[in-house]
Amino acid sequence: MMIERWIPGIGLARTYRREWLRSDVLAGLSVAAVAVPTGIAYAQLAGFPPVVGLYASILPPVAYFLFGSSRQLIVGPDSATCAMVAATLVPLAANDPARYASLSVALALIVGVMAVAGGLARLGFIANFLSKPILIGFLNGIALSIIISQLGKLFGFAVEGHGVFRQLYSFVNGLGQTHWPTLAVGLSIFIVLRILKRAAPKLPAPLIAVFAGIAAVMFFGLQGRGVAVVGTVPRGFPAPALPDVGAGDLGTLVFGAIGIVVISYCSAMLTARSFAAKNHYEVNANQDFIALGVANIFAGVSQGFVISGADSRTAINDAMGGKTRLAGVFAAAVMAAVLLFLTDPLAHLPVAALAAVLVSAGVGLLDIGSLSRLYRVSHVEFRHSLVAMLGVITIGVLPGILLALGLAILKLLSRASRPHDAILGRLKGVDGFHDIAGQENVETIPGIIIYRFDASLLFFNADYFKGRVRSVVMAAKPDVRCFILDAESAILLDATAADALEDIRVELGGRGITLAIARAKGQFREMLYSTGLRQRIGDAHLYPSVRSAVLDWTERARDGKVIEAEEVVTP
Repeated sequence: MMIERWIPGIGLARTYRREWLRSDVLAGLSVAAVAVPTGIAYAQLAGFPPVVGLYASILPPVAYFLFGSSRQLIVGPDSATCAMVAATLVPLAANDPARYASLSVALALIVGVMAVAGGLARLGFIANFLSKPILIGFLNGIALSIIISQLGKLFGFAVEGHGVFRQLYSFVNGLGQTHWPTLAVGLSIFIVLRILKRAAPKLPAPLIAVFAGIAAVMFFGLQGRGVAVVGTVPRGFPAPALPDVGAGDLGTLVFGAIGIVVISYCSAMLTARSFAAKNHYEVNANQDFIALGVANIFAGVSQGFVISGADSRTAINDAMGGKTRLAGVFAAAVMAAVLLFLTDPLAHLPVAALAAVLVSAGVGLLDIGSLSRLYRVSHVEFRHSLVAMLGVITIGVLPGILLALGLAILKLLSRASRPHDAILGRLKGVDGFHDIAGQENVETIPGIIIYRFDASLLFFNADYFKGRVRSVVMAAKPDVRCFILDAESAILLDATAADALEDIRVELGGRGITLAIARAKGQFREMLYSTGLRQRIGDAHLYPSVRSAVLDWTERARDGKVIEAEEVVTP
């Protein structure tokens, strides 16, 4: 059915099996047990009142159920996305909470529309362009930013300034103001979280930590001893409202939204693909792009903030045996019940407990092992990862990622503009033609140069190609009469490179050397025809294989029938 193609959730509801229900319900309850405290904590990380984290956790999983393709992925507030939201909105809001909330709704809607448009335009492939080293660096930078931003709340005093280094400086200077009861609560909960993560990873550690914090505040009267608590959490759902955003804000919001769309989508796809591979099925990248967009629109409509794929909650869903996306809907229902009936206990939740949850999440994001492996395997990719990490914690989340991406693209272009090439010869007793560099007993063929350029011929490497051909010809013996270009690796040929190839043909002709091309195919061959190079080179010098070219020229040399280069058609 066509409607099921656009809204896969309808097909899932139609084919849902009764035996899946128990697993999905249990998984949904487990996800909600973690999503409630983490949603509250991430709301504070993004600069919102705690309840906004619940608003952003309820409707998005319903949207993903309808439009998504992963069976396990849970969408909701995410630490990296929250950090990017804060980086985008703080400069615009000017410490006005109402304006901050309105800008957040606008940002979620813009991100949602962009993601839906990206999915409809079949741009899901962009998830392949954010390399793993850059993602590692990004997440490490985000982890350090989260940890340092929460130290003040963990120690019970205010930390001033924006940016990791300013906050770290302020924290060190303020250590003398440490509120010891607050530190005791926060540190105890942090230790419990880390122990549970290692000893009992299936338990909802954040929920246990939150209950422990609330119980400590109520039992020991910690609020009276100066331990800060969350305070009143509004019951029920907010009324939908359109954001009040000026035209001057749109440029910044759109720029921020572009970065958030790319990062949040790539992060969500990384999680979705990982669990799809584990459970032996495929996800639809373009469909998930649309699903993430609709989920963000739902988050904006419900007065929440930008969401993404949540790896920790997805892992819990999978570990508890969740069979379908309906587990996310059950989790949303539980969180809605909390918002309607259980907000009173949340008022006693210590801020230090939320800080402990966030610091623990930050520690979980740190991936020093992958950095070490990159250093051993590839210094270049290690540097890209390091630039992304340092960029995030110095110049900001979005500029840091753009800087790392820019450097990676420049490096890619640098490599593509100077690809590997080879002079080929024969190895006695071995079929085919082989690179003479670094191999013993590979001999070139008298009177013939066989040259392979291991890349497409395009505008950015055309001059390098010409220079390399000249160098090879200059170093060859003077009896050379044929230059065979092995075009197997050259899939593409553009107009600039075609002109360079014509220049080489003319230069070789001036030396009495004929240009021949072997194994031209696809678009490369089509460009030889459309640019007229085929006529100028001559059909007799276009060969289906290097072997046929070598045999032809060897026979010509033996029979004394070698055509002089000057006889080939010139323009």
